[in-house]
Amino acid sequence: MQHLSLQAATTLTEWSVRTIRRRLADGTLQCATDNEAYYRTMICFDSIKHDICIPLNPDDIELIKCADAGDAAAQNDLALLFLEKNKPKSAVYWLELAAKQHFPDAMQLLGSCYLEGNGLAKDDNLAIMWTAKAASLGHPIAIAQIQSMRLT
Repeated sequence: MQHLSLQAATTLTEWSVRTIRRRLADGTLQCATDNEAYYRTMICFDSIKHDICIPLNPDDIELIKCADAGDAAAQNDLALLFLEKNKPKSAVYWLELAAKQHFPDAMQLLGSCYLEGNGLAKDDNLAIMWTAKAASLGHPIAIAQIQSMRLT
């Protein structure tokens, strides 16, 4: 992987956009210089690889590349990796991207995050909404969660 989006870099490093832009300006980070960067800020992966907030194996690099390119399954899997490493705020970013693409696993997980207040503010209404959307797409865990809500 050569470049990744500014947004992906913020989730991987847990730095703010402002911090990344400041480091780009002072030369600490490298920005892409090819046509890929024309429409959005692209960060050279090598310039942040030592500042990534979770341990990565070589397969994870490909996962990041696919997630950053918009693959909903990869976004969901990357979110799971962040959740496993107790980095829920970064996980929520990737879950939201995948859920907005109607990926049922991400919808169900995002609903759980809202229900527990894990990585974002607790919100029962959004928890129910995302869980119900996942259930409507046939997600078995979400279906069971909605059925248990009806019983209480």
